[in-house]
Amino acid sequence: MAWSGIKRRVFISHYKGDRTEVDNFISYFANSLGIFTPYVLGANDNDDFIDSSNTDYVMNQIRTKYLKDSTVTIVLLGSCTHSRRYIDWEIKSSLRQGDYTPNGLMGIVLPSQNNSAYLPPRFQRNWNQNHSDCYARYWSYPTTGSQLGEWIDDAYMARTTRNHLIDNPQDMMKYNAVCKIHNITH
Repeated sequence: MAWSGIKRRVFISHYKGDRTEVDNFISYFANSLGIFTPYVLGANDNDDFIDSSNTDYVMNQIRTKYLKDSTVTIVLLGSCTHSRRYIDWEIKSSLRQGDYTPNGLMGIVLPSQNNSAYLPPRFQRNWNQNHSDCYARYWSYPTTGSQLGEWIDDAYMARTTRNHLIDNPQDMMKYNAVCKIHNITH
């Protein structure tokens, strides 16, 4: 059954080392099936705001330059996603409340991870195993476009129905952490 729901604007948060799988995900679900409109960017070392110690400034820059008018953030979970500071920053900015409604937050385990991946710490704070009393959800790789569309809609609705469950502490990762899979800092 084809997805007949609303096409949401989705920011894709990912580790650059997973780019082939990320591109395949976007090519199939966004471009071929039209399930969502993708925003695929990411902070990089050339951005001058990264050196700022002003958390509000950094979060506003990420929202303005990268998340833009997206309403859902999908974190594509590969082997080292959990250890990346930019992933933390993108999740933090996605969950930020105040001047605007936060993005819905969801994760999808990439196929190379065999249905299991470490969650980034900030994502972990907003998820629990039973899907009750938590803001974020994550799943194994979707098998159909309709399935992904339903997950995106759930994340979209969470923006107003579960936003009181957001746990988004002020602290941000200053550096990449040691990857739990490879035991190194990439």
